[in-house]
Amino acid sequence: APALRCRMGAAAGWVLLALLPAAGGQTTPPSGCGKDLSSLYYNLCDLSAAWGIVLEAVASLGVVTSFVLTIVLVASLPFVQDSQKKSLVATQVFFLLGTFGLFCLTFDFIVGPDFSTCASRRFLFGVLFGICFSCLLAHAVALNFLARRNQGPRCWVTLAVALLLALVEVIINAEWLIITVARQEGSSPDPCRLEDADFVMALIYVMFLLVAAFGTAWPALCGRYGRWRKHSAFILATTSLSMAIWVAWMAMYLYGNRRAGEKPGWDDPTLAIALVSNACAFLLFYVIPEVTHVTRRSPEQAFEDDIYPTRGVGYETILKEQKSQSMFVENKAFSMDEPSFGKKPVSPYSGYNGQLLTSVYQPTEMALMHKGPTEGPYDVILPRASTASPAAGSASSTLRAEDAFAAQARHAGAQRDSRNCQV
Repeated sequence: APALRCRMGAAAGWVLLALLPAAGGQTTPPSGCGKDLSSLYYNLCDLSAAWGIVLEAVASLGVVTSFVLTIVLVASLPFVQDSQKKSLVATQVFFLLGTFGLFCLTFDFIVGPDFSTCASRRFLFGVLFGICFSCLLAHAVALNFLARRNQGPRCWVTLAVALLLALVEVIINAEWLIITVARQEGSSPDPCRLEDADFVMALIYVMFLLVAAFGTAWPALCGRYGRWRKHSAFILATTSLSMAIWVAWMAMYLYGNRRAGEKPGWDDPTLAIALVSNACAFLLFYVIPEVTHVTRRSPEQAFEDDIYPTRGVGYETILKEQKSQSMFVENKAFSMDEPSFGKKPVSPYSGYNGQLLTSVYQPTEMALMHKGPTEGPYDVILPRASTASPAAGSASSTLRAEDAFAAQARHAGAQRDSRNCQV
């Protein structure tokens, strides 16, 4: 018996020695990864598994693009001339935050599974998609009002609708995670131990939001105001492509991987590809077109600008207006000839000799009315066009306003001298 025990111990020792090199080979980092790197992050640098490196690059580009588009959208807010488009900017920024989170969540599926990564996957997958689809649904509802009345709900109303719809998914995922993880009896809580069907069934509310956004965007195409149809088309294109992506990844996750014989190995790549592709569809078919159209003027504003052009109030504009008025007054003289330098204007006070005329007879208004019309020919007071030949010393061919003024002044001076003589 002791000899048998020694032989069995020696055999067990040889088995352990044989397994040690194999175990050491399994912990050897793959090509492209450092020796001190944890095995949890091998998919980020493994050259033999190219899907992790490709998705990592695309997700990094998506994170930067989403962040830049958010800054551009917020910075363009002072330049938005249409008040109805300005009321939708807050909801679009909230949508961009959800898209930014989808790109960041992709790294969670590239990294290997553990307690923290599995818990965040199960909770954030539905919440982030719920935020994006809630914003699309709220925008589609606002477009129905805009397409029919050209007057949509206020900014805070649209944002509140999106927040409330997303909050429902937050509550659903929180309760589902607590029930399935924290209340496991007889075993330690492990969020990675989850059936595929349960993961898909937890996303039923997100699917409802997707279908509702797709159906709500259609009536906006038949509205009275056609300038809102392109925004509805953006939502329809985004939701249509999203539904195709969701059908593809659910079919592959539930049935395709099992039939291909790669059930545990292809699950994480399938979900990561679904995240990246759907987030890219959000940027290309919804965010970028909306950002390019947010600062464009509406047709009504362009029509008003054509009818009421803006006028400057600077010093140059005032000078131009005075010049045009002076040219208009000069053209009313019915002549473009040079003024005569021989004639000088006569002052109306030329007959005043400095003496106080206290005894001068000054008729009242009633006396002038009883007297009748003013003596003197009307031709001297009012200039009239004449066909007679001009005088020999005249430099102009027609009677100018300054000549009429000089004649009137001489006539008034002659009457004043005659009155002085009578006195």
